[in-house]
Amino acid sequence: MLNIGQYHTLIIDRDTEPGLFLTGSGDDEVLLPNKYKPESFNIGDEIDVFVYLDHSERPVATTLRPYVKLDEFAYLKCVEVSDIGAFLDWGLEKHLFVPYREMASKMRKDSWYLVFCYLDEDTDRLVASSKTNAFMDNSEITVEPYEEVDIIVVNPTDLGVNVIVNELHQGLIYKDDIFQDLNPGDRLKAWIKKTRPDGKLDVTLQRPGYRSIEPNAQSILNEISLKGGHLKLTDKSDPTEIQRVLQMSKKSFKKAIGTLYKQRMIEIKDDGIYLKEDS
Repeated sequence: MLNIGQYHTLIIDRDTEPGLFLTGSGDDEVLLPNKYKPESFNIGDEIDVFVYLDHSERPVATTLRPYVKLDEFAYLKCVEVSDIGAFLDWGLEKHLFVPYREMASKMRKDSWYLVFCYLDEDTDRLVASSKTNAFMDNSEITVEPYEEVDIIVVNPTDLGVNVIVNELHQGLIYKDDIFQDLNPGDRLKAWIKKTRPDGKLDVTLQRPGYRSIEPNAQSILNEISLKGGHLKLTDKSDPTEIQRVLQMSKKSFKKAIGTLYKQRMIEIKDDGIYLKEDS
């Protein structure tokens, strides 16, 4: 069965005037219009395509890769607002529709919004919603402390920054754990710092506890190399300068240079850190 809003690996069944007809494991077939037809192909070849509904609400395949697929979040630009809703640029010819009932606030042309793409059961069409909280679930947490996760930045709050964890859970990065600029829609690797009894997730951009030493130490080595073997930072440097240069806290910085010093990989002098010649 061909699922709308997802990628499929299909077989080229026949070449026709409007394009290539592709088939899968069942009886379903879908048209790949001529404009997406590969320059060279053979009947029976496999091809990766994305399936969605065209302007006539018929399933169609494309080799383009949209910015979002079914059951995913994405930060998209509004390109049109009409009497029935808004339309977002998601990288395909036909824009992604947002009904008015699915707007957290009224959308405006040329503004960007975090949305969730889902299949409307009444119309069998892909639509988007900016009411993103409705599509997150923390009732059953699927991650553990110290686990590496994928996050999407949602919005700043008084406490820090709200994020989406693994396209499923709500999470929060506290201000004290933020050492770099974060913008809505940013996709990053992060780590679970704590899972709370109420289902809330504390997230950090650095490996929690002792786990942060190794990657931070490597980051420092990389920066020293980029600076020609000398980094003008020490354990007496201002925390804001450390954050600006290395995007880590002073505490993590001191742990990391301590590890590098013990491993005889660096020298620490009054004017900064030097890479040892035999490192």
